[in-house]
Amino acid sequence: MIFKYFLIQLLLLSSLASAQSFVYITDEVDIPMRAEKTFGDNIVRSLVSGSKLSILQATEDGWTQVKFEGSTGWVISRYLSNNPPARVQLEKLKQTYSANKLLITRLAKRKTELETEVQALKVKNTKLSVQTGKSNAEKEHIEQVYKDALKLEHSNEKLITSNLQLKTEISLLKNNNTASEESSSRNWFVTGSFVLFFGILIGFIFPKFVNRRRY
Repeated sequence: MIFKYFLIQLLLLSSLASAQSFVYITDEVDIPMRAEKTFGDNIVRSLVSGSKLSILQATEDGWTQVKFEGSTGWVISRYLSNNPPARVQLEKLKQTYSANKLLITRLAKRKTELETEVQALKVKNTKLSVQTGKSNAEKEHIEQVYKDALKLEHSNEKLITSNLQLKTEISLLKNNNTASEESSSRNWFVTGSFVLFFGILIGFIFPKFVNRRRY
């Protein structure tokens, strides 16, 4: 017990090296905070087990000056510890456990939601695969139709070219026929004119010639 007391004193003295040190009321009993380092009617307040105190001054006579929630006083050093009491640590562990349990519940719920989303995406992916297959088939069909259309267009261009050539030849033949008809008409007109001229000429000359022979 004496060894434990001196060990606590040594820890309290070493903790003064820092600018602000803290200790905890042990989980053994609640202790009073006193206005002076003496026993008597000088209790400032009662400190509950596990309370976190700020160290102001530690002495070798078994007393430590502390501050808690605006109150300053002296407490017996052997009731102080550098570590939170087991009860406080257990409470913190319980809180951590509850928080982790809640987090696990949320994560499990989120996992279920994600699994549902994954399943929905798989179904959607299957539908998209089927749709992609149909689209590829339609694409191939459209490409084939396009190729056939190009072939038809090429054939149509050939037919148009051939048709233009035929029209040109027909036009030339028509022009030649028209020219031939006009030439034939002119020839017949000239021939008819000559025949008429010779007929008129003979009609005038022949009677005179006959009359002359009579005389």
